[in-house]
This record gives sequence, C-alpha cells and structure tokens, in this order.
Amino acid sequence: MATTQTVAVLGTGKIGEALLSGMIRAGWHPTNLLVTTRRPDRAEELRTRYGVEAVTNAEAAKRAETLILAVKPQDMGKLLDELAPHTTADHLLISAAAGIPTTFIEERLPHETPVVRVMPNTPVLVDEGMSVISAGTHATPAHLAHTTEIFGAVGKTLRVPESQQDAATALSGSGPAYFYYLVEAMTDAGILLGLPRAQAHDLIVQAAIGAAVMLRDSGEHPVKLREAVTSPAGTTISAIRELENHGVRAALINALEAARDRSRELASGNG
Repeated sequence: MATTQTVAVLGTGKIGEALLSGMIRAGWHPTNLLVTTRRPDRAEELRTRYGVEAVTNAEAAKRAETLILAVKPQDMGKLLDELAPHTTADHLLISAAAGIPTTFIEERLPHETPVVRVMPNTPVLVDEGMSVISAGTHATPAHLAHTTEIFGAVGKTLRVPESQQDAATALSGSGPAYFYYLVEAMTDAGILLGLPRAQAHDLIVQAAIGAAVMLRDSGEHPVKLREAVTSPAGTTISAIRELENHGVRAALINALEAARDRSRELASGNG
C-alpha cells in the first residue's frame, strides 16, 4: 500500500496543507508524513494540528520515499540544490509548482530520478480540486498511480502528456478565477436590477453549484442543458443574444489562449 510509504510535503503552505489533510483523511498515518516550512511557528502549527513531524528539506529527502515539492516556482531552484545531494533514483519527486517542466527538475537531480508534474487548482482546499498529472522521463506507471492516490484525496485527477500541461493550466489551474470573475459580474448585475448584494450573491452561487452538479452527474452536453432552460422568445434567449452580440464566447477563447501562452512563457523561463 502506498499509504505505508513516507511522504514529505516540502513547502507546506495552503496547497501543501490541503494535501496533508487530505492524505490523513484518506488513510495515511501522521507518522508516515513529514513537512517542511520556512517558519518555526508554522511548523509548530502543523505539528499541533496534524501530529506530523517537521524537518529540514535535507532530512526529508533522507527519510521519505516521496517528496512533494509544493514551493513557489521562484523557490524551486534553491530547493533542488538542497535536495540533490540526498536524492536517488529510488525517490519520487512530485512537483506542484506552476510552470516548472519536469526537465528543469530532472537536470538538477541525480540521473534517472523519477519526477511527476502536477497542476492542482485551489478547490483542493475544499476537496473539490482538479489535479492534472504528467509523467517525467523516468516516471513509471506505479509512480503515476501513487501520485494519483495522493491527489485523489483532495478531488479528481486527470493524466495528460506534459505537452498538454499549459492548456490544462489555462482551463483548470486558472479556471476557478474565471468563475469568480463571472460571479462578481453577475452580482453587480443583480444589484443593478434592484437586489441586495447578499441576495444576489446567494442566488448566483447556488445557481452555479446546481449547474455544475447537473453537468457532472447528468452526462448531458452543456448545449443540451442550456437549451432546456432556453424557451422560445423567453428571458434566457434574450440574455444569450446579448452575450453573443458582445462576443463573450470569443473573449473566453482568447482569454484561455492568453493563459496558455503565458504558461508556456513561464515554463521556458521567460517569465
């Protein structure tokens, strides 16, 4: 069982803590989990909350078979310098840092060290995340299965070739922000139409939750679900017409292309 392996979360911020909490709920014992943090007070907080041991990055590499690199992209180079003397081909390194390709990590570690790249999104904080998983050069199906088990504790997972990670980042990694932006705009519209802000917010959020569940559970194409709400000469088609007149569909496509292109820039080191 993978849950008997020792796993270290390096850089235990919000995403790292969400993974830690999810793994414990999924069956990992705290004695098989290590964490690293920048601040002693944060280390003590995690020890108290989860019963895990806080160690240095070097100690984590010596004691854990799986290292989850949950640091900010700009901190990855320094972290790998600390880990390189202590890692071997028997380790698995899982990177959750946005825009960092597996080659960047592999080149800084001993030869044939397995690396898996994961792009989670922020709903992992509420166990509704989507984590997109890609294998590096030396990662095996067993490494991918282990990674899927870890990130499956905080939502759904999807495996893609690493060449598709930039597109997945645009859709999934950044995706929640687009919905928050839409809710913000619709809330403002509700206020303009005469509703109090709190009521407008509640109406829109519940509509979003209900629509998402129907999309997930019905198996229907979104066009079919939309058409079920759109009666002839009714209110919905009037709104849809305005969205089309203002090029909202084209704007979304252009926005996601821009996010994809920016992800490529970051991955190539031109950030």
